[in-house]
Amino acid sequence: MTKKQKKPLELYIHIPFCARKCLYCDFLSFRTLAAVHEAYVEQLIREIEAEGASCQEYQVVTVFIGGGTPSVLEPELIRDVCLAVRRAFDVAQDAEITIEVNPGTLLQNKLHIYRAAGINRVSIGLQSADNRELENLGRIHSFEEFLKSFQCARMAGFANINVDLMSGIPGQTLESWRNTLKKVTMLKPEHISAYSLIIEEGTPFWDRYGAGCEKTAAKSAHQPGTCPGEAPDRFGLRRRDYPELPDEEEENRIYHLTRTFLAEQGYERYEISNYARPGFACRHNVGYWTEVEYLGLGLGASSFLGGCRFCNERDLERYLGLDFAAEDWAERLRPQFTRLSREARMEEFMFLGLRMIRGISEIDFVATFGVKLDSVYGPVIERLVKNGLLRREGVWLSLTEWGMDVSNFVLGEFLLTSA
Repeated sequence: MTKKQKKPLELYIHIPFCARKCLYCDFLSFRTLAAVHEAYVEQLIREIEAEGASCQEYQVVTVFIGGGTPSVLEPELIRDVCLAVRRAFDVAQDAEITIEVNPGTLLQNKLHIYRAAGINRVSIGLQSADNRELENLGRIHSFEEFLKSFQCARMAGFANINVDLMSGIPGQTLESWRNTLKKVTMLKPEHISAYSLIIEEGTPFWDRYGAGCEKTAAKSAHQPGTCPGEAPDRFGLRRRDYPELPDEEEENRIYHLTRTFLAEQGYERYEISNYARPGFACRHNVGYWTEVEYLGLGLGASSFLGGCRFCNERDLERYLGLDFAAEDWAERLRPQFTRLSREARMEEFMFLGLRMIRGISEIDFVATFGVKLDSVYGPVIERLVKNGLLRREGVWLSLTEWGMDVSNFVLGEFLLTSA
């Protein structure tokens, strides 16, 4: 099979370790000893070798090393992972290779080793330029440490840097958010991800703010008085001891400021929560939203391959005990395995594609499913267009500005398999 005949594949590599878990985080991540880091990477490399042998019909077009906080590892371990990927997979010469890093865990010697290993994009988790807001989130770094990390990345030669920001966080105001946007855009990163805080069950923030509250990805909102909040949380403190979340009106202002401010600074909004300078949209994330197949490697990593979704073993001890030389390693690695129905794939095509500002192509829908878009969703689309939530331009269907404001509602209209 020639390289031109190979199918594109994205790799996600999960590093589940962090220096300290943030108060809002529900990702599969935890703190552990350096010896465990080494054992984990050795096992991860075995998985990479086993998976690579079964993916010869694919060419890797993007790699994303995420977590957790990959930069807590010794840089030589990251280098070893990158070398293993290149040995096991056919990696495109121009592949986008990203590593997530956090200020407070990043030294310049790490960045030079990352560059030498072929990593060409760095994603720095800042969240806020306000040190008080960072403390409220439980972050381990200050804004000043972020500035040093950003400058070190530039000095190491990285010409593609993303900065992660978070709105709707405790104690935040419209002015503090504007200040964060100003300080970050002055640095001219190539990409900015601006997500809204979601209060997830099982996190310390759920104890403080979440019981009985609703908070969605598109519009995080906290209504005073809807949460009991008077029982002490796991830290022995009560809700009134913590700073308030922005109310719904303030968060709406923050949401709209993000779009207008970043546009004025030359950033194109190419997805609901992502902005980039021309030519710097994250190829890995665009692949997710346009249904490029991806393979997750490491503890708890998720995959979409061959029309199936599956998730790796989530227990560290069991993962480290897997024998990748055994015939049944794949079955033991992936206890969760789901083959998507045609209807479920149509739903995902709409859910994911409509997150992109350009929307979805009716031509792509026909090519993927063999039927016209209107034969499946005609009445829904007609109603949403009439109500000003969707727009149709040629073969493209996309969310309007108002549609993006209420995207959760709009996307829910494309469910086919609800009970």
